[in-house]
Amino acid sequence: MADASKQAQVSKRVMELTAQAVRKLKDPRVGMVTITDARITSDLREATVFYTVLGDEDQVKASAAGLERATGHLRTTVGRALGMRHTPSLQFIADTVPDQANRIEELLAKAAAADAEVHKIAEGAAYAGDANPYIEKDDPEDEAAETPER
Repeated sequence: MADASKQAQVSKRVMELTAQAVRKLKDPRVGMVTITDARITSDLREATVFYTVLGDEDQVKASAAGLERATGHLRTTVGRALGMRHTPSLQFIADTVPDQANRIEELLAKAAAADAEVHKIAEGAAYAGDANPYIEKDDPEDEAAETPER
């Protein structure tokens, strides 16, 4: 088991090496792929590599197939450059964070528009009752009248 700093160091190195190796792939299915992150298990045997693809769903699927096909080659390339006793196995997972971020931005924009509409409607509104609906006890006689006697 490696300590956390060693694990983070190897993870970062795997990400860099994989990005360089993917750039050199000659598979036409692998399009504009960006390696966004890599995580490695504590025993340094398995690495999960996250990637994004610039393009539509068909290009994402084609790039996933191309990366799956080239996994062995990429593992060999990364292993040689790492110089470790055991080369970690690579698993590629499409990174959905940018899609999630776009969805959240759309929802926030929709909420802001609805909030602006509510403020526009409430602009000329008045209170249904008193401006301050709470009973204020300014007079000491009112306080004495409200307290029950024993």
